[in-house]
Amino acid sequence: MKRYRIWMLAAILTLCGATTTNAQVMKIADLERYAKERYGDKWLDAARNLASSLTLDKNENLTYQQVIEAPGKTKEQLYVALNYWATATFKDNNAITLNDKEAGCIIISSTIRNIAEHIGTINKYSVSITPIIRLDIKEGRVRVTYTVQTYDVLADISGGWLSPTDKEGKTFGDSKRKADDKTNPMLYDRQWEIAHHYPFVEKDAQKRTCAKALVMTHAYSNAILDKVEEALKHGIVGNDDEDW
Repeated sequence: MKRYRIWMLAAILTLCGATTTNAQVMKIADLERYAKERYGDKWLDAARNLASSLTLDKNENLTYQQVIEAPGKTKEQLYVALNYWATATFKDNNAITLNDKEAGCIIISSTIRNIAEHIGTINKYSVSITPIIRLDIKEGRVRVTYTVQTYDVLADISGGWLSPTDKEGKTFGDSKRKADDKTNPMLYDRQWEIAHHYPFVEKDAQKRTCAKALVMTHAYSNAILDKVEEALKHGIVGNDDEDW
């Protein structure tokens, strides 16, 4: 019975933690609610306020870094806990790009799709991000580095408020095509460099889109750091100790 309860708890945590089909940290709707609770529901103001405390790295990427203390835990114990967390969290088989036990380093890269969407007068934008999460492990502590290099944008040039619609009321390009599908000429991919958009640049034609993208990206970094700390201190299902 105890084993059954553990299995059920793990299943519930997995279902409740989905962000996309690839990553299981937080659903987009839950992430947005979390972001609004912490930073307010006015994206432009929230992004402007965050920008005052954020610093882009030397490559103009958005990077967060935090050292999490784990007193009494060996390097091997921490590696096992984080390897377990990464494998259980990111379902994409290619998400873990480096897993080096001897060096004490795990690197994860997994796309979070549609983290922000915005419908303008003419265009519609759907923003995804692919954070690079690096976990450096030493005796009793772990350093987490979270980096986002660009916003990956699917632009729909027929998806705005004034765009023509079909008989079902949908625009001719609805921003829902599969990745790398080039069959719809109304849709095209862009990469927006974070440093060249709002709030780091005040005059930006896509400022509303980028404001929400920044706040959601920041909120996701907090979720990642919280989940890593939780995995280190309490395991995945809350009883991942050695006393069994």
